[in-house]
Amino acid sequence: MRLPAWQLALFGLQHVLSMAASPVTAVFLVSRMLSLSSDMTVHLIGATFFACGAGTLLQSLGAGSIGARLPFVMVPGGAPAMLFAVIATQTDLRTAAGAAILTSLFYWLVLPVFARCLRFFPRVVVGTMLLLVSVSLIKIYAGIIVGQPGTPGFARPQSLGLALLTIVATLAVARLFKGTAGRLAVLLGLAMGTCAGWAMGLMPAGGMWGGPLFTLPVLLPFGMPRFDVLAALPMLIFSVISMAEATGQTVAVGEITGRKIDMRRDVPRTIRGDAVASLLGSLLGTSLIITSAENIGVVQTTGVRSRYVTATAGAMLTVIALFAPLGRFAYAIPAPVVGGTALIVFAMIGVMGVNLLGKVDLHARGNQYTLAAALVAGLIPILVPNVYASFPGYVQIVLGNGMAAGTLTAIVVNLVFGAWHLSPAEKIQPTR
Repeated sequence: MRLPAWQLALFGLQHVLSMAASPVTAVFLVSRMLSLSSDMTVHLIGATFFACGAGTLLQSLGAGSIGARLPFVMVPGGAPAMLFAVIATQTDLRTAAGAAILTSLFYWLVLPVFARCLRFFPRVVVGTMLLLVSVSLIKIYAGIIVGQPGTPGFARPQSLGLALLTIVATLAVARLFKGTAGRLAVLLGLAMGTCAGWAMGLMPAGGMWGGPLFTLPVLLPFGMPRFDVLAALPMLIFSVISMAEATGQTVAVGEITGRKIDMRRDVPRTIRGDAVASLLGSLLGTSLIITSAENIGVVQTTGVRSRYVTATAGAMLTVIALFAPLGRFAYAIPAPVVGGTALIVFAMIGVMGVNLLGKVDLHARGNQYTLAAALVAGLIPILVPNVYASFPGYVQIVLGNGMAAGTLTAIVVNLVFGAWHLSPAEKIQPTR
């Protein structure tokens, strides 16, 4: 369904503001770990927005067999950004850029094998994955709101109050208004929180117009990349985890939009879109660009299911990339406001997981143990950070990621009970 232009603009802006913190946060993570110059940091922010915008257009509109043609928005993943920074710290930026390029190409190499494994992702696995993604993201953004224990200003009432105000404003708009206004609850709640943050002096606007007005992405900003497969190994391993996450997100968006998902057709399209967006981003100096769980929550929360809305968001992101003050404005939104909005959006991802699990026969022993084992493996690294700190790095990448550990556990246990059942009553029920 194509909406009027003004609705496309408003709903698209809602998606942009919901994900704007991700590019900025990812770039500043890399910038601070590597002590990059302010000019390089500004360039990378613009390049990241540009890659996200191009990837969003590709996923929303599609190009042949590339792109899901679903309402997706692309972001730089937090884990890939951290891996990029770690690789650069251990080697150099040119090797980190080469690792990102190798990983983008690795998607294409592994995809035919991965596509044959999609039958290992029934609803009990995908629902568990979404639930763990929700819990992981809620924990991360709750930390953004309150800060880190032991640091100045940890859990300040001012920050908690601003986040709570944003949440209450979002819920109030969703409850009191219907039609377009009600579907704009996330945007309006974010706007109210931003205004409150400005009134409290937490959003200095003076720096918005400092620096150049327009910026253009630069190809290979770190110089000619170096390709080291061993250095790239952590990111290559993560790409398989990212494919599993893309599978869950494709199924979730299909459920929301009412589109019947063909796993062998639609999931590879999503993954190819991720691969192309990641390749573009890596050539511009970013890490991997992947589909956004945040904006799946926006689609679920608002009920606006049009892929042309996210395509509009993609066009806006490219404009933000070129017009520097808009990017600086997005960065100036107070963290508690972004965090409060994120908590609502990410909780809705958990709701989607619960909805999928509600369609699973949890009386069947196999499904019971699949869900229980996956929650144990997935929640432990979320609730007890660094629990695997003494393990080798490649083990930490998998087991230390709650979503990855829980998903792999769900797949394995589901296979075990599916293959070694004791009686017909214990067979895992079809979940299509």
